[in-house]
Amino acid sequence: MIKSYVRDITILKKFGVKVKELRRKKGWSQETLAKNAGLHRTYIGSIERSERNVSLINIERIAKAFGLEPWELLK
Repeated sequence: MIKSYVRDITILKKFGVKVKELRRKKGWSQETLAKNAGLHRTYIGSIERSERNVSLINIERIAKAFGLEPWELLK
């Protein structure tokens, strides 16, 4: 159980770091990314802080905002 939880947290951290890195490379604020993805700014912040288990729909929205395919956010 603990190993599974640690693995889940690691996945969330990696995803959050990836979103934050891509956002910064674009020179975007969290608000800009949120607007481009059709999401709320606080939601983006919580993803970057690994506080959210992001749905597939929202992964797709974020990917499209960056001009990427969803799988590219997960590699």
